[in-house]
Formats: sequence, C-alpha cells, structure tokens
Amino acid sequence: MKTGEGKTLVAVFPQYLNALAGKGVHLITVNDYLARRDCEWMGKVLEFLGVTAAYITNDMSPDQRRVAYGADVTYGTNNEFGFDYLRDNMAQRLEDQVQRGHHFAIIDEVDSVLIDEARTPLIISGPVEASNDQYVEMKPLVERLFRMQTTLVNKLIAEAEKLLEEDKDYEAGILLLRASRGAPKNKRLMKLMNETGVKKLIRSVENDYIRDKRMPEIDEELYFAIDEKAHTIDLTDKGREAMSPNDPNMFVLPDLSEKVGELEQDETLSDEEKLKRREQLNLEYSKKAEQLHGIQQLLRAYSLFERDKEYVVADGKVMIVDEFTGRLMPGRRYSDGLHQALEAKENVKIENETQTLATITIQNYFRMYQKLAGMTGTAETEANEFWEIYKLDVVVIPTNEPVRRQDYDDRIYRTKREKYNATIDEIVEMHKRKHPVLVGTTSVEESEVLSRMLKRRGVPHAVLNAKYHQKEAEIVARAGQPGAVTIATNMAGRGTDIKLGSGVVRHNNCALVEPNPDEPACPYLEEYGCYEQVPCGLHIIGTGRHEARRIDLQLRGRSGRQGDPGSSRFYLSLEDDLMRLFISDRVAGIMDRLGLEDGEVIQHKMVSRSIERAQKRVEAQNFDIRKHLLEYDNVMNQQREVIYDRRNHALRGENLRDEILEMIDEQVQAMVDEFIPEDAYADDWDLTGLRLAFQKMFISDWPFASEDEAGDSPREEILEKLRAEAHAAYERKEKAFKPQIMRQVERFAMLQKIDEKWRDHLYEMDQIKEGIGLRAYGQKDPLIEYKSEGYRAFVEMISSLNREVVELIFRLQLNVEPQTMTMRRQQRPMRAIHESAEGLAMRHQQAPGARGGQEQAGKQQPVTVDKKVGRNDPCPCGSGKKYKKCHGKNA
Repeated sequence: MKTGEGKTLVAVFPQYLNALAGKGVHLITVNDYLARRDCEWMGKVLEFLGVTAAYITNDMSPDQRRVAYGADVTYGTNNEFGFDYLRDNMAQRLEDQVQRGHHFAIIDEVDSVLIDEARTPLIISGPVEASNDQYVEMKPLVERLFRMQTTLVNKLIAEAEKLLEEDKDYEAGILLLRASRGAPKNKRLMKLMNETGVKKLIRSVENDYIRDKRMPEIDEELYFAIDEKAHTIDLTDKGREAMSPNDPNMFVLPDLSEKVGELEQDETLSDEEKLKRREQLNLEYSKKAEQLHGIQQLLRAYSLFERDKEYVVADGKVMIVDEFTGRLMPGRRYSDGLHQALEAKENVKIENETQTLATITIQNYFRMYQKLAGMTGTAETEANEFWEIYKLDVVVIPTNEPVRRQDYDDRIYRTKREKYNATIDEIVEMHKRKHPVLVGTTSVEESEVLSRMLKRRGVPHAVLNAKYHQKEAEIVARAGQPGAVTIATNMAGRGTDIKLGSGVVRHNNCALVEPNPDEPACPYLEEYGCYEQVPCGLHIIGTGRHEARRIDLQLRGRSGRQGDPGSSRFYLSLEDDLMRLFISDRVAGIMDRLGLEDGEVIQHKMVSRSIERAQKRVEAQNFDIRKHLLEYDNVMNQQREVIYDRRNHALRGENLRDEILEMIDEQVQAMVDEFIPEDAYADDWDLTGLRLAFQKMFISDWPFASEDEAGDSPREEILEKLRAEAHAAYERKEKAFKPQIMRQVERFAMLQKIDEKWRDHLYEMDQIKEGIGLRAYGQKDPLIEYKSEGYRAFVEMISSLNREVVELIFRLQLNVEPQTMTMRRQQRPMRAIHESAEGLAMRHQQAPGARGGQEQAGKQQPVTVDKKVGRNDPCPCGSGKKYKKCHGKNA
C-alpha cells in the first residue's frame, strides 16, 4: 500500500482474527516511537473488539515485558523481539523467560526490517579479559601516518595541476589516480575532478594500469591504499617503514609451527622449560597480531568513517547512526575492534572488547513464525528477495485516491556547494509562498550544513536528526503548517504522518490528476501553473539519492497522501557518494560535451534513469551480501535450534534423570572404546588408563579386584560392570542429595555447561568464518568448507558437553552457606549489539536465583548447591576475573 493509505488501521483486521487463537500476535515497527503511537491509536479499537493490546520498548524491565507479551497483540521493534528471544534462551529459570511463542507476526515497513536491517545480525555479547592498549599505543603512529598521507596527496594534486597546465595530461592522470587511491574524499581532489575531462582522464589511466597489471606501481608510492567501494585499506611497504623505521620486524608475524618444532627438537631444554617457552611464543604471537589488527582498524577509522555521518559523539560515547533510518543506536557497536578504534580517534573512553554469547540473524528470527505478513509502500522493487528468502508474495493494493504529487526530474550540479546553494534558493522561494517544505538529507552533517545556511538567510526552520530525536513528535506535528521548513535525515522518511495545516491546500478537489467528478474541480489549475510548480501541499526536497530506491520513495511518500496535491525534487552533485562511486563518469562526460559552467544544472530524464540503474546495481550487490550472510547463518541456525531445544527441555523438564543416565552410559561406552578398542587384542588393552579415567569421572571404586582380573574378562563384561558401577555411584549421589535437590543439580549442570559450550562454539565458528574465504584459493567452495568445519566443531562440542555435564554432576558437593558469606551475586554484564543494551533490561536485572540483602539473624540458611571453583575458572563473585586473581588470591 502506498504511504498514507492507512496501513496502521488495516493491520487491525488480521491482528484481531489471529488473536482469537489465543497464541499472541506480534506487530513489528521500525522504532519505539511508532510502537508506542500505534498501540495507543489502535489499542482502543482492539479493546472495543475484546482484544488486549500492549507494547514493549527498550526501557522496560523483564516483568513489564512478560505482561506485554501476555497481551493478545504486542507492538514493538524487531530488535526488542529478537533480543528477548535470545535472552529467553539464556535464562536460568523458567520464570525468567518473557516470550510465549512465535505464532503470527505483521511487520510494518517490512522492507526496512527484512531487507535493510538483514545485513546486521542481532548479537548479545559479554565482556572478555582483553586489553585495549594497542589502540592507545598505535593511535599516535596511525595519526602521524594519516597526516603524512594527506600531505603527500596534496603534493600529488599540486604537481598534477601544473602538468595539466603544461598539457602533460597522461602524467597528470597518473598522479591524480595515485591521489584518488590515497584519499578519495580529499576536497581539493574532488573539486579538480569536476573540471572538464579530468575524471575521464583518471579512469583512462586506471584502465591502462589494470590491463597491464601495474596497479601496484600506483600504490607503492603511497603510505596506504584505499578501496572505497570494498571499504578496505592496504598498508604499503612505504607505510610500514614510516611507522617502524627502527623495527623492521614490527609487521612480521612469527611462524608458530616452525618455532614450536625447533623447541621440541632442542634437547638441552627440560619439558617444563619447553612449556614456558611455548607459552611465551603464543603470548608474543597474540600480542603482535592484536597490534597489527589495531593498526588496520585505526586506519579504517581515520580514512573511511566520518563524524556526524556514520557516527556521532554524544555524552562521551561514539554512537552509530543508522544509514536507513537516520536514528541513533545507543547500544549498537561496530564489531572486530572498529568501534574501539573510533573511540580512540575521538578521544573518548575505550570500551572493552566483547565476546558473542548469543546471536541470530533478522532473517532466521522471523522465519520461526508459523505465519508471517508485512506491509509497506515500497516493497515492489524487492519482490524477488521476499519470495526467495521468506516465501512471501508481494501484492500491490491501488490507492484510495489518485496520487496527485508531481515528481520532478533530478537537478544535478558539479559540486556540493552549487547543490546546497540551489537547494537553499528553492527553500527560500517556497517559504515566501507559505509553502511547507520537508528537506530530506543523507547525513547528520548535511542537515547541519543546510541549517547554518538557512540561518544566514533568516529562514526559521526545525532540524530533526539523530541529535534531536527527542523532539520528533513535536517537529513532525508542525511540519505541515504554512511556510514551515523542516530539515530531517531519514528519520522523517518512514512512518511519520505529516498533517497539512489550513490553507496549505487551495481547493478540496485538486484537478492535477482525475478530480472527483461529483464535486466542482479546482478552477486555478491554469492560473497557478500547477503542472510547472505545484502551489499546494507539502513540497519534498531530497539532497541526495540513497543506495536503495525504496528510501527515496519513502521520502517522496511523505507528500501527496490520500489524494492531496504535493511535489518532490532531488538535488544531486557529482561529489555525492552514489554519483562519485558509480555513475559520475558518464554524467560528467555529458556535462563536458554540453559545456556546462559552474552553477549550471543538468536536468534530464536520461540522467534520472542512469541514477536508477546505478541504484539497482547497488541493490543487487546488497542482496548478494544478505543472501551470503543467510547461507552461512543457516549452518548456525540448525545448530542453534538443537542447542536451544535441548536447553529449553532442561529448563522446563521436571525430571532429567533418564537423560543423565543415558549420558552416563554414553561416557562409559566412550571410555571403553578409547582404552580397550573392539578390534584390539587383550594384551594391547590400556586397563590402567581406563581405571584412572573411570575413577576420575565417576569418583567411584574400580569394580574389579585387580587389573589382571579385568584383563581376564570379556570386553562386554567389563562394559556392563562399569555401567552398573557408574549407575550405582549416581544412585548413591542421589540418595546423599535427596531426589528433589538432585533434580536441581542436574538442571544446574545442564544449563551451565550448555551456556559455556555454546559460547565457546560461537567463538570458534567466528574464527572459522573469518578465514574460510581463503579456501577459495585452493579451488574449494568456502560455503561447503564452512558447513563441513561447522559440523565437525558442533559434533565435538556436543561430545564435550555431555562429558562435562556428567563430570560436573559427580563433582558437585553440598555446602551450607554461612550467613556472613551471603552476598548478592550480580549477573555478568551483557551488551545487545544492534540496539541499546541499557534499554534491553540487562543493566538493572538481578541475576536469576540471586538473593538480595542480609538474611535475618538466627534464621536457618537454605541449602545451596555450588560447584567447586577451579583456580582458572571465572570468580563466582561475577567480577569477570579468574578465581586465582580475585577471591582465590589468598585461598
């Protein structure tokens, strides 16, 4: 449905129908503001029909969330639903879970949720013991290198300008190509590239060097080379030398296998010394690897990420700006150390590295629903992806009234300066006519530049961007008043309903397109020249095209709703990112042939079509990225389902006794297979190893008088006796603990080990994914290799999980905790990456099962079951440190 056609209201019908099943309906919105607004608006209708409605926002506690999920219809963002699902699968008690299943979901602005945000998985992470020193240490070196590169590029541009004056075009082209590889966003370079023939010259030189495979000659004169399309940076030999003139080995990673091999062959060293040397080698290797990684990320932070565009700095923190909605995402962080590099660049506190505790992609989360539906005004361009990924058909519903908005051709200028001046002129003209204007910008920085220019022209206006999001409702309410000027990022592009003030529309029956035949048509059509310049309704000005056509269509859709007149126009320049990276060569060539001077505009349907073709190419590229991500996550998804099913069974199951006995049998079988293989002779049996392993795991007696007696017994008899003894040990443990306590012990052991092993498995899968692409050099399909490696790692993880659960159950001892030792155990801090961690009810949530405060004196203490803490285990106090470095220091 087109924007303004009443999607919010229409959604009530399927909500009510599916709510009758009593399994809950979820209505997903793109932000908290819309979740709260839609629930308040439509909740009254639903309540009239006898259906309860509630909403969840990022500042709610688990108890409030549980109540909201208990309603028949629940409104909220995709982040909130996804993170609640992940946290439910980390809960230690059944009552800590808040969701009640995935029956039916309607996604408002479905293309934004299932397509735009599908490239970023939802991740809940926890802190790890890792130092951020490398960012602090390397920052001065990288900052110095960045300045040296800037100086070098400016020098190259100055030399190229002289060569152009001397008509030595090709030599100038080489220098300009080198400058564009060194600093593609250099303002002096961008200005020069807008001159006649310069861009074409650079591309011609680049094609020659690529054809002759001589591009390394271009890059070797730079300190580092930037590939802006791929978003990568390569440090050159010249750059490495500049960073470490006195340490030529700074960028050389030692060959661990070779060094360890030399150690093993050194007969002068004892086993203990070899172990110490090996640990020292590993430490040196990891430190150097971290250092090199820190340099790479700092270079990306300085060269590819701009403040007030990709991120803003607020309250001493680096906050990401969502490229699709223009909103701040307070808890979301760039991965792989990039966020720490940005924090170092901006001189704010560098937060600790994190480790993934739970993760799921948006795509796989929503594919869990039994029934899925969505609505948006801009899904038609992505119909293929909706069917291929989600098996959803796209149905286009015609508008209630004809669309009377006039969409004018784009106006394209050489430079951003000319574009901004033309934009301001049009805003001033519209303001004089008392025409409301909504200006859509592509970044926070751009919105502030236009705001400063309007202030100089004395035009009152409102700014809506990530820095002023708290005023959103107030700004949107005034945006349709006569003469109102609103400058907004993509925040105002989705879901906002701008109501027009009195006098903005001159006549109730606009004659621009198919006037209502039952009423008198507007008589001013010719008088006002409506087709050339629509005098009524809201006027939309876009200051740049987005990578996705849908975002542009959403901005246009703020105007001309429900048959109202309106108009829209986009102002572009050859310096805009989309134009610069994809199509400016062709458009610049047209400008050169037409001989356009500075300030002159090109406006033609052919150019607009070229831009749309470029957008289609980018959309296809992004679709490939999303599909690739999904293919890899499908491997994890199958494993996630197995683990979460097992975890929920442990959480909900009242009796795990039979399952534990099966696991005991498996462990006995595995021991027997390892030490006395079926195809081995009795003389080759390792009965000593079997005895020690059995006694270590089950803390029980060996069921034979001696190893000789066992050696004279058949293999099957040994297996049966060991099983019987293991079962007897388990029953003795159960009798000592009492059955009720034993069930709690089993559940505790199962949950703790599942969480621990799954966390380690996620880390291992991340490591596998990071390097799996290199298998392509060996003529192997990385995806097939990833599936194979992932399956191997999962089988090993399940085997290790079962073994350690059994070991933990037999090692646990009953302790009566004295009153003086009673303390409030805090949950490990966790961060939800993709949305605010504070708002995800993690910060103020008490650890499951934790007891608060001092108990009354003389009151009998409850019996608790605690695992014996190893020296290298995390300290039970929750500090995140190892036990030996915390409360075990003096033990």
